[in-house]
Amino acid sequence: MHSVIQRVAAIHDLSGFGGGSLSAVIPILSTMGIQVCSLPTAILSTHTGGFADFHFRDLTSDMRSIITHWRQLSLSFAGIYSGFLGSSEQIDIVDDFIRTFRTDSTLVVVDPVLGDDGKLYDTMDKCMVDGMRSLVASADVITPNITEASLLLGMSGSTSVSGTAEVKDWARRLGELGPDCVIITSVPEGHGRGTSVVAFDKKVNRFWKVACPYIPACYPGTGDIFASVITGCLLQGDSLPLSLDRAVQFVSMAIRATFGHNFPEREGVFLERVLPSLNAPVSMSSFELI
Repeated sequence: MHSVIQRVAAIHDLSGFGGGSLSAVIPILSTMGIQVCSLPTAILSTHTGGFADFHFRDLTSDMRSIITHWRQLSLSFAGIYSGFLGSSEQIDIVDDFIRTFRTDSTLVVVDPVLGDDGKLYDTMDKCMVDGMRSLVASADVITPNITEASLLLGMSGSTSVSGTAEVKDWARRLGELGPDCVIITSVPEGHGRGTSVVAFDKKVNRFWKVACPYIPACYPGTGDIFASVITGCLLQGDSLPLSLDRAVQFVSMAIRATFGHNFPEREGVFLERVLPSLNAPVSMSSFELI
């Protein structure tokens, strides 16, 4: 079944409260004119950061039934975009999904959700890390944060790198696992304040960097927001550096729209306040070639 607009198969969890996951993926890609076909991996009462005793339901068996129906409908997708997975078995399901639905023109984005701040998320373990390492081999683009990049490279979840040369080495080594484009987020800046996003385009052997404005707050779900904007930009035909610019600007805008309020950080950003800006021209270009 073909569509007159671009479709993305979004393989993510659904958190009932706290933002992120499909709650961010659907409105962002929809605002960018892309139809989202949701393949939920798990249902959670809240996201896993900052909330205790959250309810978690693994949807592995439901995923197989949904995929079977989609095959019967002969659905096609311009993009396949995976994020939080609820079990190691789901890694094989996603890998098989990519092989089944991918065409020569399909964009495959894998956000290897494993952890942050130097540690694994509560629902993750070594088996998930090993499985995710194999899944990124099937991707065109991967978007790990600095902790996830370290884990994928077999390290212990480091949150620091010694400088530009080391982060470029990490990105190149991640590219050797399979993806053509590696985007590492939350890369610490040398002066100890703020972070940057570093991307490696393997096809042309270029590294790009976009600095992220420093704001003393940490909101969950911003990784999902960033990767969703990247996916939408690339499907719209933006270059990699322009996609980085748009994604960083959008996340920064969402954080700034939230930061001035007396609002618990664990509840995420005010995404709804800034969605219209996704259709505005890029106001500035801050990417640099490194």
